[in-house]
Amino acid sequence: MEEEVLHKLDDDLKKYFPDFDFKLKDFQKKVISNVIEHGNTLCIMPTGGGKSLIYWMSALELGGISIVVSPLTALISEQAAKIEAQGYDVLAIHGGVSAIKQMKLLTDLANKKTTPQFIFLSPEKIATDGFLEYCLACRKEDIKLLVIDEVHCVSQWGMSFRPFYKRIPDFMNQLFGENKWCKILALTATINPKELGDICNSFHINKSNIIIQDLLMRSEIQLHTQKFLDEKEKVDKFWEIIKTHQDEKILVYVYRKYSKNGVEDLCVSAIERGYKAVTFHGDMSAAERTEIIDKFKTDQINIVFATNAFGMGIDIPNIRVVIHFMIPESVEQYYQEVGRAARDGHGANAYLLYSNKNIEVKKRYFIDGSFPTKEKLESVYKKIAIKPGYATLSYFDDEEIQQCLPYYLDAGLLEIACKGFADLKSLELIKDPVIEKYYNCTKKKGFILTAKKCSVEPKHLAHDIYSAIVNGTAVTKKALERWIILKIHKVDIEETDMEQMLSCIEERKKYKHGLLDYFVFVLDNNSSSLHLHQEIASYLGTDKHNLNKIYETVDGKHVRSKSEVIICNLLHESGLEYQYEEKLFYDNNKWIEPDFTIKLSNNRKIYWEHVGMLGKEDYDTRWSQKIDIYNRYFPGCMVKTYESGSLSKDVKYLIEKIKTL
Repeated sequence: MEEEVLHKLDDDLKKYFPDFDFKLKDFQKKVISNVIEHGNTLCIMPTGGGKSLIYWMSALELGGISIVVSPLTALISEQAAKIEAQGYDVLAIHGGVSAIKQMKLLTDLANKKTTPQFIFLSPEKIATDGFLEYCLACRKEDIKLLVIDEVHCVSQWGMSFRPFYKRIPDFMNQLFGENKWCKILALTATINPKELGDICNSFHINKSNIIIQDLLMRSEIQLHTQKFLDEKEKVDKFWEIIKTHQDEKILVYVYRKYSKNGVEDLCVSAIERGYKAVTFHGDMSAAERTEIIDKFKTDQINIVFATNAFGMGIDIPNIRVVIHFMIPESVEQYYQEVGRAARDGHGANAYLLYSNKNIEVKKRYFIDGSFPTKEKLESVYKKIAIKPGYATLSYFDDEEIQQCLPYYLDAGLLEIACKGFADLKSLELIKDPVIEKYYNCTKKKGFILTAKKCSVEPKHLAHDIYSAIVNGTAVTKKALERWIILKIHKVDIEETDMEQMLSCIEERKKYKHGLLDYFVFVLDNNSSSLHLHQEIASYLGTDKHNLNKIYETVDGKHVRSKSEVIICNLLHESGLEYQYEEKLFYDNNKWIEPDFTIKLSNNRKIYWEHVGMLGKEDYDTRWSQKIDIYNRYFPGCMVKTYESGSLSKDVKYLIEKIKTL
């Protein structure tokens, strides 16, 4: 990056956040500048790496309004509160905000009475709320950035659990028009190669705009895995681990809520044993979950038994232990959940306890059970497709409909005509003659019947009603419902349609089974924490050259050995400016990487090599070649230390010597 760009971002950070006492990391600057200069960007970085600041700065640099799509209500609330606390205008639209208040907030937005810098939304909201879409369209010229947080969910959850994640591109086309989108910033900590391709295709992200942090490993977390033949042995080991870490903050992932050895069952056992424990799962209200998080943060409780509802965006810095009582579905899920620990950068432990039975249950119950059966596809369709033509659908009232609808859409059995509402009964104080005509057209005032009687397309009817509400030429007594207006093409599912849907489901099942099988393979073949970290990091995209950088220095650098940690820490303490493994070019495009490059006040550079493995043939050969390069191209610029018990003393001596140069 250009030096001036770097300095500008540093200056702007002070301007936007004057109370912050830290600087932007080089990686954060790289991502921010890429969004500004090159547009659509995918950022892959470890949990706890400072992604919030990346999208905050990107949004503020671009100006205008930024939309942030987040997967969970708790995450939306927490993210919105954080940036609002910094003095910025925020609009958060989620289930915790009353429907009537949402309409008022959105009306003010559409009428330019408010211009929030950040709008936080869920994927379901943008996929189903027509009034939201209309109000955003009124301000589309002001919308400069769409941030998709935890973007791996688009591919992972869109497959079965949260189908409307897959429809975010449709929303962008509706809002801006095809190929007219605002800029996109997609953020995640874990993503596999297939999902990466899906994301880039869906959001028009070029390969050159995929920015991966050099080191995706969370090496401050020690990974412990153990496979059991017997469930009782596993349970005994679990309580042994709890006892070992009883004075620490512990997060236990169980996945099952009410069964034997589920979240509730284990929590009762923990309380009986005298531990301060609670449960955390999706059946709890947002207020209940917030209370638990607050108590966990303030040490009123020290063990949380959770489903995967406890995850993304929940930032508790000092979780010291994460225990998986069952095997997660994939490497990605495992590393995301392990990443809840050690957000403060200090050491932590993660335990994975599993058995062959757990693997089979995960496949049969959790994976296969997340997809609809043939019988369910047939029965649910009968509830929706009563007759050809248009139909209203209250999407959120029926979980089975939520599960099946994407397959009907993909098979072409029906299509989403628009995002509308049930009827016009709530309208009053109508001043617009067109709206008055609609209102008086039928006695029951149903949406579909009104559109039919008035010979108007449903999407035009919805648009006119939304426009009247925003303009004040009609008023609603209550908030409009979020209904999807479907166009039914077929009343019956034909054999070929069913085959297509079942084939799609089987393909997705197979893919998810493959993710789990690969994870089991990784566990079976990597017993040590280091090797497991390295295998996972390699799978997630870390360059092989960086896989051995597992030791962290006091100034946040990652190096390859404990000896290099000592050198880095003493260099930092001395105040000397240095870079670790910075490329040193010679003879046109050839280069070497000195262990440390030290920049002196007279702009001279000193190259420090730590010679740690003399006596090994390959190492000796490489070191000899390096000496020749230094002698020929950089004479008198190289200093060195050797591996020894007096390393600290040797380093201090050499630093004092360098200071005199």
